[in-house]
Amino acid sequence: MASVTIKGLRKRFANVEVVKGIDIDIADGEFVVLVGPSGCGKSTLLRMLAGLEDISGGELRIGSKVVNDLAPKDRDIAMVFQNYALYPHMTVADNMGFSLRLRGMPKTQIADGVSRAADVLGLSHLLARYPRQLSGGQRQRVAMGRAIVRAPQVFLFDEPLSNLDAKLRVAMRAEIKALHQKLSTTTVYVTHDQIEAMTMADKIVVMRDGVVEQIGSPLELYDRPANLFVAGFIGSPAMNQIQGKIRGNAFECSDGFRLPINRPPANADGRSAIYGARPEHFMISDEGLPAQVTVVEPTGSETHVMATLGNVPVVCVFRERIGARPGDTIRIAPRPDVAHLFDADTGRSLRAA
Repeated sequence: MASVTIKGLRKRFANVEVVKGIDIDIADGEFVVLVGPSGCGKSTLLRMLAGLEDISGGELRIGSKVVNDLAPKDRDIAMVFQNYALYPHMTVADNMGFSLRLRGMPKTQIADGVSRAADVLGLSHLLARYPRQLSGGQRQRVAMGRAIVRAPQVFLFDEPLSNLDAKLRVAMRAEIKALHQKLSTTTVYVTHDQIEAMTMADKIVVMRDGVVEQIGSPLELYDRPANLFVAGFIGSPAMNQIQGKIRGNAFECSDGFRLPINRPPANADGRSAIYGARPEHFMISDEGLPAQVTVVEPTGSETHVMATLGNVPVVCVFRERIGARPGDTIRIAPRPDVAHLFDADTGRSLRAA
């Protein structure tokens, strides 16, 4: 196991810079998730860590060693790909032990390593099968097993669950997290799915357009987003973002209705801003603002309600069951203690709550 230190890392393809001077410190044994929309540079960054892409600038350390110019085989990492990358003509056991065979390790040692990894992943009864005889989840576990037998310093995962159905993704998320807790190997995991990031990570790195927007624990990013992009990207359904101005101890929307603010920023009266309220932070209240219901989505444990405050669309999530139907008017109020304010021009958080 080892730490990973990324300083000023850059990647250019011809004249286009796709990774723009990134700094990230990953502690020994930490599970770090790189998350962001397609094209943000997260997979390119992972491939640079793996040695599959050349580094255009900056420094990359694994442990105390600078690995910028080291070949992938010399970096002591193991990568799990989106498409599993299993050899179809090899059995599960042969796929898992192939890297050890390339190293020229004795057959008994290879068998021991494969057996231990198979026990950890629940694959012992499948070792004689071929990839075509396995389900998607089983193939993903084989790919993980192939990485485990190498006993690397760092695991790299490149969107490993994107080919699985929704139910299996949930199960595999738990398996990967449990595996990390058991092995305590430093892990860097790439995904575009913020739910995966929130449920699995010790630390999340949110990326956009080749730069890091914010780094922090899942709850830090959820509770204290640094800007509008992070606020909208982390959380499902996304945070409601309402335009208006700060007026004393309230937020005045363009339609004239006012939303409560717990602690307005200093010297901000009249300032244009964005009011952020997460869907689950709306309450039904007799003293709330009238909102016209447009869509009701019962999920069983929750009810998602899409409504309009004046002309502003909002999404609310209620734990209680409500009898509202499209066209009805309900009264809703955001919780001021967990509301957010963002600068209208820069999108940066004003830390009003």
